[in-house]
Amino acid sequence: MYLPNCIKKDRRELTAEARSDMASDDLSIDLQVEPGGNVAVFALRGSLDLATSPSLRSALLEAADNGQIQIIVDLTAIEFIDSTGLGSLIGAHRRAQEHGGSVRLVVHEGPISRLFNITGLVRVFGMYATLEDALRAAQSVVAQP
Repeated sequence: MYLPNCIKKDRRELTAEARSDMASDDLSIDLQVEPGGNVAVFALRGSLDLATSPSLRSALLEAADNGQIQIIVDLTAIEFIDSTGLGSLIGAHRRAQEHGGSVRLVVHEGPISRLFNITGLVRVFGMYATLEDALRAAQSVVAQP
């Protein structure tokens, strides 16, 4: 379909404007590597969406590739997750599995928990109510010969 340059230009400007609105959402990622180096805990705060999920995806994949194959993602301070955020978590889980590990999620009851139930992702990820429970599960796997 042919579009005159003026329409193409307007579309680009709208797209850039829409991108800047989306980029106003923030995501804070705090990383803690547990003693022994095989367990990484990512505590997230903010929104996990189109604007922020590439950063998380990159950090999670890098952790899995660097031997931190038991990954815990604490979502208790997340306000919003969209499909790209879910995709980042799924991609990290697949990469961790390739290295013999997994991704565990810490999620409180509420909208984020309902999202994982509705999408069926509760059957993909280990889901935990507390960080301590997720750490205990990850460390028990690491301790096995």
